[in-house]
Amino acid sequence: MAKIKIPYSNRLLEVEIPDHNLVGILESKAHIYHASGSQEEIVNRALDHPIGSPSLEELVRGKKNMVIITSDHTRPVPSKVTMPILLKRIRAVNPHIDIKILIATGFHRPDTTEELIHKFGQEIADNEVIINHLSEDENSVVRVGTLPSGGELWLNKLAMETELLISEGFIEPHFFAGFSGGRKSVLPGVASARTVMANHCSEFIASEYARTGIIHNNPIHNDMLYAARQAKLAFILNVVIDSEKNIINAFAGDSELAHEEGCKFVMNLASVKAVKADIAITSNGGYPLDQNVYQSVKGMTAAEAVCKEGGVIIMVSACNDGHGGKSFYENMANAKSPEEVLNRVMKTGRNETIPDQWEFQILARILKKHTVILVSDLCDPEMIKKMHMQHAYTFEEALKRAVEIKGPDADITVIPDGVGVVVK
Repeated sequence: MAKIKIPYSNRLLEVEIPDHNLVGILESKAHIYHASGSQEEIVNRALDHPIGSPSLEELVRGKKNMVIITSDHTRPVPSKVTMPILLKRIRAVNPHIDIKILIATGFHRPDTTEELIHKFGQEIADNEVIINHLSEDENSVVRVGTLPSGGELWLNKLAMETELLISEGFIEPHFFAGFSGGRKSVLPGVASARTVMANHCSEFIASEYARTGIIHNNPIHNDMLYAARQAKLAFILNVVIDSEKNIINAFAGDSELAHEEGCKFVMNLASVKAVKADIAITSNGGYPLDQNVYQSVKGMTAAEAVCKEGGVIIMVSACNDGHGGKSFYENMANAKSPEEVLNRVMKTGRNETIPDQWEFQILARILKKHTVILVSDLCDPEMIKKMHMQHAYTFEEALKRAVEIKGPDADITVIPDGVGVVVK
């Protein structure tokens, strides 16, 4: 028996796979990468050597105000490490600058006080001005222009009106934007709901270029780049993290050039060769990315890339925060089949995109070809079943059912962290 550890909520599940079934374990090399120096040293080193940009200190000098965009509760950005460093370096050269921290919620709900404390630590949560972006608040956004896709570009007023806009984030493979980080802080991060929906239209989601690890010719990425340029995103600090959520590298500087260097680094670590199987097992990397079904679709796409048509995907994900999106849930639950969802979505025009459409489009695409068994003892089983998936309380229960479907000699591929790899 092979014993494999899979992230689940705030812990690791040790699962056992029979040796005669196991054909592959696909993992990012980030988990074995040995970083040089402490997390703080890695971040400061990146800030000391910005890519294609003046230093942060040079950009800050003489400014009266600035906005720092950062990720929300659904992203494991280690802000307890990065934000104190940014604030210290900024105030060392401009102690009186007005700093606002803008939470890039995108289309998600606002962060709670507890989540902000968990993200930043008590001191920053208590003493800094922290504002949640609200994508559906028309009074908080301003029209900036028209996206290359033709959609209207509306961005947060604070981001547009500040003297200096910078962002922090992290880079990992992303299931339709290619990679996270960089320009995503602006779109979808601080964009209006209508702009996010235009960018996430069914046509673009269906594009062969809107896939994990691809940014060249990716129409979603192209829109995001345009938005970041229009917002004058002047500087980024993006980190790369391992399975323990520790920083192993950092990239700072120009929002495009530094991000591109970071993407190259991640691609080198995260690329894995597909090993096709009857049963594909994966996760969403544990907390915070496996809090809901919405986010868990990301990990499923890694399994989709190795699972044979008609195969079974076992998705290990806590989903303790429920489905993650009302429209996402209702459009799946109210449909008779995944095929019905896909047929309806593909008839929806670019500027008629509805909330969460991209997520249920991808989930329906997966479910059309595969059976998905979601493993969780922290969510409502009926919710999972209504979304056309099967539910299992334990991994052992899920594996037994999968083997019953595909047979005792079924090939099994395990991707312990589905959001951490680019399957080739």
